Amino acid sequence: MRTFVSAVIVSAVSAHVMDQSIFDFTQYVAKFGKSYDTVEEWNLRFAMFAKFDTEVKRHNQTQTTSVHGHNFLSDFTAAEKTRLLGKSNVQPETINQPNPMDTLPQQLPASVNWCAAGYCNPIQDQGNCGSCWAFAAVAAMESSHAVFNGSLYKLSEQQLVSCAGSRWGNLGCNGGDQRNAWTYTETNPLESEANYPYTSGTTGKTGQCASLTFPRIGQVLNYTSGGTETPAMLNAVATVPNSVSIDAGTSYFQSYTSGVLTDAKACGTTMNHAVVAVGYGTDPTAGGYWIVRNSWGTSWGNQGYVNIGQAAYPGVCGINQDVWWCNVAN
Repeated sequence: MRTFVSAVIVSAVSAHVMDQSIFDFTQYVAKFGKSYDTVEEWNLRFAMFAKFDTEVKRHNQTQTTSVHGHNFLSDFTAAEKTRLLGKSNVQPETINQPNPMDTLPQQLPASVNWCAAGYCNPIQDQGNCGSCWAFAAVAAMESSHAVFNGSLYKLSEQQLVSCAGSRWGNLGCNGGDQRNAWTYTETNPLESEANYPYTSGTTGKTGQCASLTFPRIGQVLNYTSGGTETPAMLNAVATVPNSVSIDAGTSYFQSYTSGVLTDAKACGTTMNHAVVAVGYGTDPTAGGYWIVRNSWGTSWGNQGYVNIGQAAYPGVCGINQDVWWCNVAN
């Protein structure tokens, strides 16, 4: 049985009558493989798309350094979008901070892209679970091990989501903190993703902690602040990818497709999403920017990445507020 939206498309085309907004919506549905089973859901999703479309057009009319467009979020409700923002502000009781100057470079390169250089695993999709904190923690751990120890592991986000719970200040699919995740791994190293694959993105549930019987390879030895102003952050990101927290709750961020986000007022500073700063560069129009790795799949942003402009604290999208990097056992 075909879905309701398919019937609407066929009917509209056959009648040679289609409002531009409906046409745009049906094009969006086809591009992103959406389907709706009832009239009520179709109407709801169309209304969400139309609202998002207005925001996309406004951003493209007013912004000079970034381009905005539609993606899988365009027909989401506010509650569904909030579900993807799983960064909490509950911090561990103790913070292990070695002297950052022990490893920071003295001479900074003009640009850095750790992922382009092969020190990152491919972009992933956290799915229907507020587990960004786990993905940011794991991605930073993987890159740290690759940079400092020479091999790129693929570690288990699911272990963090299901096992690093309230005892460590995390709530699984309902949010958590990267540092809390790292504190957990100090005494509970992570298994590989192959041994403990990610399932919460499909189920939307935290899941029960499974029996950890395989050799575990991901253990954080220590972690430290990457600073709160651009010079210190440049030092930190030139050393290794840093886990950062940002405001991802605005249409300005959610509709990003290319360029550099530079409008601090449009983005906000609420730390509600965890990502990883994997490099930096300079744009002739926007100036310096951070290369940021997200966990919303490759259909979002620029193949899963976003460039965020460099600015004084608290930074564009609040990126300067919560910057951390870690050392991982070999």
